[in-house]
Amino acid sequence: MGNRLCALLILPFLLFYAWPVQAAEKEERTWQDEAIYFIMVDRFNNMDPTNDEDVNVNDPKGYFGGDLKGVTAKLDYIKEMGFTAIWLTPIFENMPGGYHGYWIKDFYRVDPHFGTLDDLKTLVKEAHKRDMKVILDFVANHVGYNHPWLHDPAKKDWFHPKKEIFDWSNQRQLENGWVYGLPDLAQENPEVKKYLIDAAKWWIKEADIDGYRLDTVRHVPKSFWQEFAKEVKSVKKDFFLLGEVWSDDPRDLAEYGKYGIDGFVDYPLYGAVKQSLAKRDASLRPLYDVWEYNKTFYDRPYLLGTFLDNHDNVRFTKLAIDNRNNPVSRIKVAMTYLFTAPGIPIMYYGTEIAMNGGEDPDNRRLMDFRADPEIIDYLKKIGPLRQQLPSLRRGDFTLLYEKDGMAVWKRQYEDETTVIAINNTGETQHVHLTNDQLPQNKELRGFLLDDLVRGDDDGYDIILDRETAEVYKLREKTGLNIPFIAAIVIVYALFLLFLYMVKKRAKRMPE
Repeated sequence: MGNRLCALLILPFLLFYAWPVQAAEKEERTWQDEAIYFIMVDRFNNMDPTNDEDVNVNDPKGYFGGDLKGVTAKLDYIKEMGFTAIWLTPIFENMPGGYHGYWIKDFYRVDPHFGTLDDLKTLVKEAHKRDMKVILDFVANHVGYNHPWLHDPAKKDWFHPKKEIFDWSNQRQLENGWVYGLPDLAQENPEVKKYLIDAAKWWIKEADIDGYRLDTVRHVPKSFWQEFAKEVKSVKKDFFLLGEVWSDDPRDLAEYGKYGIDGFVDYPLYGAVKQSLAKRDASLRPLYDVWEYNKTFYDRPYLLGTFLDNHDNVRFTKLAIDNRNNPVSRIKVAMTYLFTAPGIPIMYYGTEIAMNGGEDPDNRRLMDFRADPEIIDYLKKIGPLRQQLPSLRRGDFTLLYEKDGMAVWKRQYEDETTVIAINNTGETQHVHLTNDQLPQNKELRGFLLDDLVRGDDDGYDIILDRETAEVYKLREKTGLNIPFIAAIVIVYALFLLFLYMVKKRAKRMPE
């Protein structure tokens, strides 16, 4: 009897929730939904001592022992911080001393220092199990110093004549000169072009990778990139090409976007990052200005890779220290911006532990997994939040307020609105938003600091402590849900009426 009574009590709820509702369609994941963790393989994690040839952690330009197995072992660690893809420095076999991967010797072999092709395949499979993507660095511009091809008469025409680049604004010199003395490949040679494209396609077929980060894009003819993009994308659907065009002018990036390269590391924004986020009390307006420029000149601004630092620039931590600021506070504020602003956030390994470092190779120190987890814990909030709220990945971007380092932005996607507030100053800040900026009499629910701002007839008042940030979702005010309660009451009343009618009818029936 007790079980029957329990079932009768639960039944109205089942009936209520069984009422037909329109199921929300799950949107197809695109590259603008990703967040990338960038790894210099040799400096990350050593899990296989059998490949530790020439390892010397005391030599800044020597091998430190990191390998592909080490990356695989840390996939969960990376995913927990909200990253959905990894980008690896080149893993192809290098000439002696090429710990970084950019002095390629063999385009078809994994460097023995990093492991084997099977190790790469395992890494990709394990990443895909976790719904994570894998991007490899691909170098089409040059090979390593003293490469064997230089001494092969049959490949005499594979290289441009050895010349330095004197005028970095001269496109001919950029495409034909030897960058830092590295042998410059002649991509206009059909044999060279075929070799490079075939190699790029081979890795996709063999290892099922998801994208390439393209090194030194401006030093390679645009016609090559056009054919390269067409060919590699014919191998795998939605294969991603992320180009490195080192320029502060968004128009330079936009130009290469016409030739099949999907996105670019956002160097124009990097200039604003150094200006606005690496020090306290700096205006955040330059960050938004770069977005406006990018949106104007580039047809896919949401595919630009935003970053605080990388293997070619000094560490963000050093910038903060040089400005006499706490790097932990600076990184937390800066990463909040990257994860909530348009673009694909890219974080260089070690930023999560405030790793210090100056110019190359000092910015490539050995990763320490026993460091203070304060930033890591923060990333575990802000990273997954980006995946939870589509407006942070796909929404428009509007500046609501900025004054002397205190800024508020709004992002809107379909029926979801988020508000991002960043206090980049050394004092508590108060911002009043009007009902012209946000709908009247709703509330802002904070996710990072658990803040709650209730709107009224006059608007919304946001208060943030120094060097903190909050991400709010705009929603209806919470409280008693009268319509829901009324609906439940009606359902129960109808159900009790139904039981009464059944019982009454049963009494009338002859025994």
